[in-house]
Amino acid sequence: MSGFTSTGPQGHRARMRARILANGASSLADYELLEMLLFFGIPRRDTKPMAKALLQRFGTLLDVFRATRHALGEMGLSEDAIRAIRLPAIAAERLSGAETRIRPGLGNWAQLSAYVDIALLGAVKGQLRILFLDNRNRLIADEPVVVADGPSPVLRRALTLNATALIGLAYMPQAPLAWARDHAIAIRDLEDGARVLSIALHDVMVAGEGEPISLRQEGLL
Repeated sequence: MSGFTSTGPQGHRARMRARILANGASSLADYELLEMLLFFGIPRRDTKPMAKALLQRFGTLLDVFRATRHALGEMGLSEDAIRAIRLPAIAAERLSGAETRIRPGLGNWAQLSAYVDIALLGAVKGQLRILFLDNRNRLIADEPVVVADGPSPVLRRALTLNATALIGLAYMPQAPLAWARDHAIAIRDLEDGARVLSIALHDVMVAGEGEPISLRQEGLL
């Protein structure tokens, strides 16, 4: 009888785990992913019928994850099973929050202004920093650069980071507009080089005592 030891729910679960190890989770159908989640809440029973019933009731895997505790309870799920089903949604929410903290969005003036207010704390006078952004205008890196070195180091760094956009930020407590005019040619060289690489230079902000000056709004870009 030893040849039949892998039959039943436990044998089925072992085979599904082996499939993931061999082929990855993408090899599983939606109901099979639900089956495996239900393993944690239904330890000694075939979970396939419940997984299929959940999909039939709610429509999609995402809708199952978003279902309320009450709605899942109406399907006959125990508290342990409900916690297992809701785990992906909780994890996704936590990861989304972490991503926002690690890569803040700088896609509009309000977001950029809020970031600049924080970034200027302890800023070095006269130093230019480049904010490297991804294709959703989220911050990848905030790094100081030397204007006199020309655009090449910035562009190489942008390619290394897979950045698709740049924003410059400088701090000049006195005469920020004068700094902007003095460096306008170097900034335009950076913009021209970035354009060749399909990288956008959104703007360069020069912060003084009042509101930051935008080189683009000043007509210097």
